[in-house]
Amino acid sequence: MSKNTKIVLSLLALVLALIAVPLILKPSAEFGGSDDAGAQMVEEIQEGYEPWATPVLEQAIGGELPGELESLLFCVQTGIGVGVLGFGFGYFVARKKFGGDKEKRA
Repeated sequence: MSKNTKIVLSLLALVLALIAVPLILKPSAEFGGSDDAGAQMVEEIQEGYEPWATPVLEQAIGGELPGELESLLFCVQTGIGVGVLGFGFGYFVARKKFGGDKEKRA
């Protein structure tokens, strides 16, 4: 087995351990997002706090978004961001690889 294969396998094992250990140690725990934690902290500090802004899509449909739709929109947003980053990195790599030095071509 090559050195790179050993590194990749050990990193995969580490990632799996990072996923499994919290689920094994606290199987009934709720793993909420930072939005939930922030809202709870604000409610503890100032009871009855009214947010001064509401999400645009919630206003458009007149209620909260279903969880599936909210997850879908988050995934689409993530995909667009990854696409932009990938395009940018690819552009710079290709420019360096194929562009060369402008003085050499002149």
